Amino acid sequence: MADLPFHDRGDFADADRGFIAKLSPAVIKTVDGRVIWDGDSYDFLQAECPATAHPSLWRQAQLCARHGLYEVADGLYQVRGLDLSNMTLVEGESGVIVIDPLISTECAAAALKLYRAHRGDRPVTGVIYTHPHVDHFGGVRGVTRGGVPILAAGGFLEQAVSETVYAGPALTRRAVYMYGPALPRSPEGQIGCGLGMTVSTGSLSLIPPTVDITRTGQEETVDGVRMIFHLGSGAEMTFLLPDRHALCLAENATHNQHNVLSLRGGPFRDARAWARCLNEALSLFAGQADVAFAAHHWPTWGRDDIARFLTRQRDMYAYLHDQTLRLLNKGLTAAEIAEAVQLPPELERSWHTHGYHGSASHNVKAIYQQYVGWFDGNPAHLWAHPPRESAIRYVECLGGGASVVEFARRYLAENDLRFAAQLLNHAVFADEGNKEARDLLAQVYTRLGHGAENATWRNFYLMGALELADGIVPATTDTVAPDLFAALSVEQVFDSLAIRVDGPRAWHEHLAIDWHLTDLGERHRTTLSNGALIHQAEPSDEAADLTLRLTKAQLLGLLSGKGVEGVEREGDTSALRRLVAVLDRPVPDFAIVTA
Repeated sequence: MADLPFHDRGDFADADRGFIAKLSPAVIKTVDGRVIWDGDSYDFLQAECPATAHPSLWRQAQLCARHGLYEVADGLYQVRGLDLSNMTLVEGESGVIVIDPLISTECAAAALKLYRAHRGDRPVTGVIYTHPHVDHFGGVRGVTRGGVPILAAGGFLEQAVSETVYAGPALTRRAVYMYGPALPRSPEGQIGCGLGMTVSTGSLSLIPPTVDITRTGQEETVDGVRMIFHLGSGAEMTFLLPDRHALCLAENATHNQHNVLSLRGGPFRDARAWARCLNEALSLFAGQADVAFAAHHWPTWGRDDIARFLTRQRDMYAYLHDQTLRLLNKGLTAAEIAEAVQLPPELERSWHTHGYHGSASHNVKAIYQQYVGWFDGNPAHLWAHPPRESAIRYVECLGGGASVVEFARRYLAENDLRFAAQLLNHAVFADEGNKEARDLLAQVYTRLGHGAENATWRNFYLMGALELADGIVPATTDTVAPDLFAALSVEQVFDSLAIRVDGPRAWHEHLAIDWHLTDLGERHRTTLSNGALIHQAEPSDEAADLTLRLTKAQLLGLLSGKGVEGVEREGDTSALRRLVAVLDRPVPDFAIVTA
């Protein structure tokens, strides 16, 4: 901590550079008056860092909390601080191109309105999605109804909708912990998530891309604006605006260490490929750009500073990858490697390599998982009891719940918060009614949160404390928005159905249903066999139990509970009822800190 350059105010100067105006008040609501974004709630960050926050994280939060319209370069603007991500606007010959239209349509509309108030009522003439996470596309209908070029990397649509739908309920539940939208905005509560402040909770939307970017070097022109693209991994792309000498880094390089695997869950990002992607961007574009901007945080100006920024970001991901493999091959487990790995001094002294959103600790564990999976090779861990059953046995061995609490108090007094949390977690899982254990664990989580440099760790700890005290906090965002559901391919629709089959209930059901999609001219068969729903496109002429003739819209309606009205049926109609009877429903508010 003593080596960190708190005296260096360069990031603050960059974060304020080009400021034009704020949205005042910085509060965005739905049409029915529900608040989905409140930038003003972070005004407390203008004060000095309190004892309830890590000074480095407080500094990051102060930078991320800045909001408004900013000029980045001639004809290039950003609206920051009106959602988790930035919305960038590039002025063309007849209108404006929107890059990454935030999460919620309401926030995107407010951002565009703020831009137009100061730059004129320019029409939106194109949209670019730099990445298939919802903070890069969810607000698109707030800026356009379609009919304009929409550019994204090849494979964008499949990744965007599959992640959101397949594991959507679990990811949404865990996101409540990661982003902490239910926590009070205060020095004791939520102070951001490192990448931005939090997630908005408005309406999600998606308009499918009309132009696929499929190769590095591909050049496209929209509304007179030339763009040269560079493809990274995971349908993410950077691009150069050569006539503006501006480089869009998407989410590949931001002013913090990003996550290789998000704490909420989601697709893994290959740290080695990430480093190579940054090296390619450095080689291809850094010498041609006077400013580099991204989907999060503030820009970097000056060719030397851009090269230095990209070099250190590159080195960070390469170092984490290579050191994890080096120590893995010496026999260390993921947890042991996470304790051992420390960034080199030059990187440690750079603010933008600090783990405000991702962290070296959980990134190392993700890299370990990529190569050898969850099992560390120790036979004792091969068939361990699940958490509740283990907890009951640990508590019994330690002399009961009261004894565990006393042990935890001792470790708490010695400031070993980590082990106190482990002990108390056992006590709570063994007996959810142990109020003394719950209250003490909430205190431990609060202290761990207040000491965390990583914002997402802080939010996880504080959300755990909140739910121990007050019970489960429900999610406020439904990720399966109509646009996202409609964007599923037919194969993805049946995949999402298969995920809901309650295997044991379906063990003895055997049935086949043919689905003739009249508007697409496609035939599909789903076969329920041994508890698994198997999908086959263009099946053989072998007879099915039931044949349904319907449109894709009718299929989606049927699966969302609208019934079979208007659907042509032939065969045993009970087959559909039998299939529906074995479908399970996800639990959107499952327990995390209790059994």
